[in-house]
Parts: sequence; C-alpha cells; structure tokens
Amino acid sequence: MERINAQHVSEPGLVVLDITAADEATAQAVMAGLEHWWATSGIMPVQREPGTPGVKARVYADIRRRGPAASS
Repeated sequence: MERINAQHVSEPGLVVLDITAADEATAQAVMAGLEHWWATSGIMPVQREPGTPGVKARVYADIRRRGPAASS
C-alpha cells in the first residue's frame, strides 16, 4: 500500500483506515458500512499480497462529515 500522505491526516477528523479481511466481500461490506456513517473515499479496490492471508484495502474518511445513514 502507498505511504500515508501528510495531507490525508492534516486536520482533526481526517483518518486513514487500513482494512484486512478474509475475503473481498467482507472488506467491501466493511467499506460500505463506513460509507453510510462518514464521508469516505468509497469502496476501494482490494489487494492481495502473495504469501499473506486475506485481502487488504485502504479507506480515507472525514468523520466531521456525515454519510447518509448518520444524517437521518
């Protein structure tokens, strides 16, 4: 995965979340859930590392901005 850029965490409320899951469907479900609560980078592509179990994905979020589920 790319290095975390200072811009990604330059202010309070900005976060970078690294997700590791057993399979792609689980990782996508987690990203979709986060997207409902906060403004996120959306459902990102998952990656597999040879010799490492599971899949990985990275999501960028701004917890100061609410997603659709948190707004209702």
